[in-house]
Amino acid sequence: MAIKVEGVTKLYGKQKALNNVSFGVQKGQVVGFLGPNGAGKSTMMKIITGFIQPTSGNVTINGTPINSASKDSRFDIGYMPENNPLYHDMYVKEYLQFVAKIYKLGRYSNKRVKGLIELTGIVNEQNKKIGELSKGYRQRVGLAQALLNRPSVLILDEPTSGLDPNQIIEIRKIIADVGREKTVLLSTHIMQEVEAICSNVIILNKGEIVANGPTTSIMLDSSVKQQTVTVEIVEPITPGMLMGIEGVSNVEQSNINKNTWTVKSMAEKDIRPDIFNFCLKNNLTIITLFKKTMQMEDVFQTVTHSPNS
Repeated sequence: MAIKVEGVTKLYGKQKALNNVSFGVQKGQVVGFLGPNGAGKSTMMKIITGFIQPTSGNVTINGTPINSASKDSRFDIGYMPENNPLYHDMYVKEYLQFVAKIYKLGRYSNKRVKGLIELTGIVNEQNKKIGELSKGYRQRVGLAQALLNRPSVLILDEPTSGLDPNQIIEIRKIIADVGREKTVLLSTHIMQEVEAICSNVIILNKGEIVANGPTTSIMLDSSVKQQTVTVEIVEPITPGMLMGIEGVSNVEQSNINKNTWTVKSMAEKDIRPDIFNFCLKNNLTIITLFKKTMQMEDVFQTVTHSPNS
């Protein structure tokens, strides 16, 4: 087990940021670590990397307790925090060489820095000051720094935050490439990113785990499954008519096409036959009847939704 978290609780005064959290990440997995703002993700990542200590519970990295690990043991962890702190007055290559000296890479420093500059696509920026770089390139520098010590475990907290779509795709590709040979715990709010590169997903809400397992299994899990069906009917109807169909939990009319309705249901069986039979019985003409595929965004909203929010 590359990462093992057992019964971790973290208190800030009377506020409980994490409540008895336990999970494991196998070697070689890329795991999406998800949750709404304030769920406790960053706190958990700081505990895993040894930056802060839990109030109770234990964390081990490759079998070594992180609470009491020596500095040498922590060299096996690469960490890119959410705010990605960098020395803006230093040049990119100079900065990476400086970090390499901290890690005591010795005669391998120049070769390692050169390789990471190429891997992260900052060759043309290596002689620029970090403060002159765009957010996207600063994220690349942070990722290069996290990889400098050849860690087997990589912890990435919102690595694509604030980037434009093109930059997101580029950083995502780098993470996917790196993930082929390392264990990666990735925090992100971009659900498409999770579907694209994460084999497993852990969802945290209010300091507790609300979903944990393979990405595909969680998306198909009936306990978090919500059907969304779009139906276009020629004749005018009311929402109440569709709400009368067994299993329907919500009905919304399109703002663009008044004949189009979004029908939602938590029923395990496919509700399209019931919608079809309803229209047949009431002499209504169906133009389209389409069932939306369950996406990670739907799962996320379902398991983190609070009735009082």
